[in-house]
Amino acid sequence: MFAASVLLAQTPEEIIAKMNQEADRFDTEGVSMVMDMKIPLLGTYSIQMFMLGEKSKGIVNLEGDRSIIWSDGITDWDYDASKNELTIKYADSSAKTDNANDNVKAIKNVAEGYDVVLKKETSEAWYFLCKKSRYNPNKDDPKRMELVVSKSTFLPISTSIKEKGVTVTLRDFAIGVTEEEVTFDPAKYAHAKIIDTRF
Repeated sequence: MFAASVLLAQTPEEIIAKMNQEADRFDTEGVSMVMDMKIPLLGTYSIQMFMLGEKSKGIVNLEGDRSIIWSDGITDWDYDASKNELTIKYADSSAKTDNANDNVKAIKNVAEGYDVVLKKETSEAWYFLCKKSRYNPNKDDPKRMELVVSKSTFLPISTSIKEKGVTVTLRDFAIGVTEEEVTFDPAKYAHAKIIDTRF
């Protein structure tokens, strides 16, 4: 009962601080998550993301079509399963990857850039409404964010952002990604049609 009372007595700032301690492990141990993007007229698509250091892998599902994107910060590989086509190019800003990275950064910086209010809590989680602080100098940070934090792990359960009609939700966070999960293996796509735009 004492442990439960301590858990209930925590302030939003204390909860966010503990969440940030766990989120610091993203950089060294890697993080996986699912990103859902709901876009007017285009519908919703989901990306399963794996990130470790400079490397990332995204598995994209959109209306039955599936593609896999790898990046090591220098080269991008984009495999279109329906066409059995592999496009290789120099790394560029990908909206899919940037959205995930930007939103993870927003989560980690929420205590500094947002006014955080506890909306409700259950036995499993805290539900926060985060409003961008007027002192936040980053113009790209979203104005509002809904954040759910697990009471058992202090990891985010989900975060949802709506900007210009587009809703981005990150969910199913897990710490721990292997080098193999984020590294492109050409042997597995030897029979694909190769389009190399680097030359």
